[in-house]
Amino acid sequence: MLFGSSGIRRKYDQILIDTALRVGSALAHRSSDIVIGMDTRTTSPLLAHLVVSGILGSGGKVKTTGVVPTPTVAYATRNAHAGCMITASHNPEEYNGIKLFNPNGSSFTQSQQTEMEDLLKSPYWTDWQHQGSEESIDAITPHKNAILNAVHIEPALPIVLDCGNGAGCSISPALLADAGAKAVCINCNQSGHFARPSEPLEKNLGHVGEMVRKTHSRCGVVHDGDADRMMAFDNRGRYIGGDHLLMLFARYMDAKRVVTTSDASMIIDEVAEVRRTPVGDTYVSEELLTWGDFGGEPSGAWIFPKISYCPDGPHAAALFCEIASGWNIATEIDAMPSYPILRESMASPTARETVMALGASSPTNGIRISDEEGWYLIRASGTEPKIRITAEGKTLAKAKDMLAKGKERIRQGKTA
Repeated sequence: MLFGSSGIRRKYDQILIDTALRVGSALAHRSSDIVIGMDTRTTSPLLAHLVVSGILGSGGKVKTTGVVPTPTVAYATRNAHAGCMITASHNPEEYNGIKLFNPNGSSFTQSQQTEMEDLLKSPYWTDWQHQGSEESIDAITPHKNAILNAVHIEPALPIVLDCGNGAGCSISPALLADAGAKAVCINCNQSGHFARPSEPLEKNLGHVGEMVRKTHSRCGVVHDGDADRMMAFDNRGRYIGGDHLLMLFARYMDAKRVVTTSDASMIIDEVAEVRRTPVGDTYVSEELLTWGDFGGEPSGAWIFPKISYCPDGPHAAALFCEIASGWNIATEIDAMPSYPILRESMASPTARETVMALGASSPTNGIRISDEEGWYLIRASGTEPKIRITAEGKTLAKAKDMLAKGKERIRQGKTA
């Protein structure tokens, strides 16, 4: 399978080059017009041109946006039949990839990905009389205006913003300024190289917390390479974990029904009715199509269905700044429960087969077993020959007990 949990993604190579051209042809075969955007990676222009060439050579109409965030492409797709984003999201610069979207902003579903896999087997070139057409569009302004209409930030709110030299540079600085925030901007130039690792993990972002404290800012917000993710710091310069961010958003918006992933903490169950999906924002958005007020996963993907079914980092950044305008974020976070979460991995050359034998519908989705006091998740790594085990309990003893049960289940090879 070319498609993973978030589109096509791999290190830049000849296979990715060839795939881009075929993706364009396949998109034109199934959709009459397509929006295409790209992130700031040095390989993105080439891959974008290849997708465009595939679309044109197969008689399709393409609307190009230039460098914009993934959620901006998804939002612009409401005026087309499909969207395409050239990005490898939070991966290092040597990676790149392709994400595909429906008009409502949702990622291609599993069935649509399977359809695309079949269409990629052969191109659909048309003759010289039926070549496609191309036009450039402004995708930033409509997306920015939609967010500005939805949020209200205290005038001159002092914040720190780190776009990580990614596609968020094209919208978030102007968006937050127009909304009233006064931002100290870090890594907000589209250099094509990431000054820090793109994934917005705490270990990669120590400088942000320090800057929040030095500038006496009310919060800090950060993006990954394509700005579909947003993670944050409180007014004390402390990194906020994804589970607490999920709970903060749900509480602030009074979201009664929340969709999240199987690895998310059970603290969210204390404030909303919850449905869980396999890990990956594609699964969250697919579930939100039929149920839920808000969705997200602890990695920093936050989905606001009233705007789009795509994770929207700029929208999340603006909303977080709105929350910081009225709430003391640090006080709110400190008042939230925090349960011990334990993670281990086991080397296994047959990881995928083992997890399937335990009753999983797919090896990387895994199985999740829970009770009122805790849970464990067993899943195969998508990149290494390992089985990953995550366990949470309301006490450390319970978390250890759930972890031990997960490891024992793997050893015994019992089915559900």
